[in-house]
Amino acid sequence: MRRPLLLLLGLLLLQQTCCFEFVIDGEWEEGTSDLQDHHERHKRAILTSEEQEDFEAIRGDDITVKSYKVESRITSRFAHTTVRSSVVNSGSKAQSIGFNVQIPKRAFITNFTMNVNGITFVGSVKEKTVARNLYAQARARGKAAGIVRANSQEMETFKTEVHVPSGSNIEFELHYQEMMHRRLGFYEHSLYLQPGRLVPQFQADVYIYEPKGMSTVETPNTLGAHFTEMIRVTHSDKKAHIVFKPNIQQQRKCENCTESAIDGVFTVRYDVKRDSNAGELQVSDGHFVQFFAPSNLSPLPKNIVFVIDVSGSMWGVKMKQTVEAMQAILDDLTIDDHFSIIDFNHNVRCWSEELVPGSSIQIADAKKYIQRIKPNGGTNINEALMRATQMLVRASNQGLIDPRSVSMIILVSDGDPTVGEIKLSTIQKNVKRVMREEFSLFSLGIGFDVDYDFLERIAMENRGMAQRIYANHDAAEQLRTFYSQVSSPLLRRITVQFPEDSVSNITQNRFDKFFSGSELVVAGKVLPSDTDTLTSFTTASAASLDITLETEADGSELDMELAKQQHSFTGFAKQMWAYITIKQLIGERSMAPTAAKKRKITQRILALAVEHQFVTPFTAMLVESEDASERLLADSPKDPKHGCCSGGGVGGGSSAYSGPNPVRVVYQPPPWVQMTTPAPPSHAVKGPQDQLILPSQVNLVDNDPHFIVHLPRSNMDVCFNIDSKPGHILNLVSDSGTGLVVNGQLIGSKQVHKSKLKTYFGTISLYYQPDGVSVTINTDSIVMTDGRSNHSFTWAATAEITQDGVRISIVKDSHVSVTINNNIQVMVLLHRVWKKHPINVDFLGIYLPNQNQYSPLVHGLIGTSHYPNRV
Repeated sequence: MRRPLLLLLGLLLLQQTCCFEFVIDGEWEEGTSDLQDHHERHKRAILTSEEQEDFEAIRGDDITVKSYKVESRITSRFAHTTVRSSVVNSGSKAQSIGFNVQIPKRAFITNFTMNVNGITFVGSVKEKTVARNLYAQARARGKAAGIVRANSQEMETFKTEVHVPSGSNIEFELHYQEMMHRRLGFYEHSLYLQPGRLVPQFQADVYIYEPKGMSTVETPNTLGAHFTEMIRVTHSDKKAHIVFKPNIQQQRKCENCTESAIDGVFTVRYDVKRDSNAGELQVSDGHFVQFFAPSNLSPLPKNIVFVIDVSGSMWGVKMKQTVEAMQAILDDLTIDDHFSIIDFNHNVRCWSEELVPGSSIQIADAKKYIQRIKPNGGTNINEALMRATQMLVRASNQGLIDPRSVSMIILVSDGDPTVGEIKLSTIQKNVKRVMREEFSLFSLGIGFDVDYDFLERIAMENRGMAQRIYANHDAAEQLRTFYSQVSSPLLRRITVQFPEDSVSNITQNRFDKFFSGSELVVAGKVLPSDTDTLTSFTTASAASLDITLETEADGSELDMELAKQQHSFTGFAKQMWAYITIKQLIGERSMAPTAAKKRKITQRILALAVEHQFVTPFTAMLVESEDASERLLADSPKDPKHGCCSGGGVGGGSSAYSGPNPVRVVYQPPPWVQMTTPAPPSHAVKGPQDQLILPSQVNLVDNDPHFIVHLPRSNMDVCFNIDSKPGHILNLVSDSGTGLVVNGQLIGSKQVHKSKLKTYFGTISLYYQPDGVSVTINTDSIVMTDGRSNHSFTWAATAEITQDGVRISIVKDSHVSVTINNNIQVMVLLHRVWKKHPINVDFLGIYLPNQNQYSPLVHGLIGTSHYPNRV
């Protein structure tokens, strides 16, 4: 009897563990996996004779991708995207095959399916309590167990890896959904195409259906000039089809290259026709969606206080890009606008104590002031925001600003508060207390050091929004683009209402402001009624008038039209309502004042997510096969089964399917896991209680020893073995530019096993030349030496030691983290084994984050990978 495999995929907010690595949110479309659809997918996976020739031509002794297909169906600004890939293990040995897809952070994953040699595993979303029970059951039966966690980066990666025998065929299929947001007059849909190699069947399709018709459809040249002529766009009034289907030769980087040139973003941009400023009301499947995006209105005057962080951490590129952006932003101000500038470090300074008109003289003087800023000192965010708010209050009280104008504070910062009030919750309360209802706060967080969650909370709580600005050469453009989105307010105090007893469960329907080029969206359920017509009423205040707008929609007309469309998404309204509701509830939860309130909101999110099959930070996805009699939950924080090299893994591989060709599912060692070597089944092993928090991508050396090295430039992981003898010292990092050396000394297992003496790291030593500090870590102690004195610590207690630029953090019986000048980090994990184990010994593992800032002179087994293209 076939022994089915079941994998638990759980998402936990702001944590991540690599097994199936759902680094994004998700969502499920019901009714898309019927037999006919399955048959069609199977037909499309069969290669034509020409494609079969291409397949044989590129087939090597490694991994061959037969097909890579991406399809998006966008209906009324809501997109359902499916990514399918068919892969063959062309090598002569078993190996790991991965499936990586980059997904927009705002998307919700809805489903994942994997077929391995005819065995199909299908996903479904469960409450996390159910997932935990399955997790515990698997653990009780001695199975490996693990949980997938989400990270908080802007773009996230769905990543799965399966270890299969030679000749195996694997098919992956991932579904996710997202709502299109209108910015600067367009909806933009992006697909991240990264097949990794030449593919006989490569195709990306985007189908758009908009009931009111489209005013424009375009495909910006984001993939590169090489592919400009290969993107075909066909569209009528209401429908559009964009296809990108390069053949093998067209995919090559050059005429005789074996590498694929496809590695980037495939972008489709469009906008819809609007009959009037009343908006567009759509009713489908018992739900409604109201879109509101008026135009041809005079902009409201603006009162802006720019609050700019000029602390020492802003020195260099951040400040240069901020100054460059401010020059352009100031030029955008008109004589009807009022503004001032506050810059702050440990002190707070005002360019002008009062708001001034945006005249050419004032703008020129403000530009000179910005140019003279020299970053230094600490960060006093609280005082800066208090001064900015007081400036707006004074201007309002004195009647210096138009009562119909829009007042806002735009905060630009790259760090946490270090001076004055530094408690974030207190700053949040202070800002909310002094901000008036007519004021808005917009937060721009530069780089990754900033507490973006805090900036987002204070913005959302004060009728604004936040955005992360990436600190690179493009930062000035990012700042300008953000300002463009809020630079032209057209309406204030917008309310969308419906007749009594006609709708229920409405999403947010009151909005503080509407900015040109954007769109307000309200969704809900339609209640049973004698009439088949739904009416909405929208009220708002414009520059010189108050407006009320009315629009109607037929209750059945759109469903009949959607039924005729081959590529439409018929469940869009229901999914969009749930999508918006969950997003808003997650925002409300982050600002909930009490734990009880948070729990109540969490229950609402759970109920909706399970009903609509959305993978959220509070639900889990279960991937199972047939009767689910076998459960494997990979990469437990307490009992991991890992490996990327053949035969790798701390405790050895675990067979997931018993048959002539067993299928093992193995994964890279997760960055949130405390690795331990298991004892024989009859003995209990006590492991560390603390989980180690590590970056999303690390270079790892662990166990016998296996190396997993991430190459950031090519965005791939390389795994290899080192065969050496006990006592040998391996140089892992040697950087004469920074003065850092990291070595590892090998120890051997107690005896030969299967004709091999296993080796492990028994000692890790670090030497930092500028401070003359060395740190030696073994399985018994941690010793720090500075040339004058020695300091020895055991694994039995948690401690933190700082000397000059070196900081050592010890977590009891778990791990040591050594940080050098806040830009290089080395993490060493302690692995304890059963003391009477006949073979294994205690050993160390080492993790080095990819973000380590080595110099170009770095060498060593791991250091060299930091600059893989260096000659």
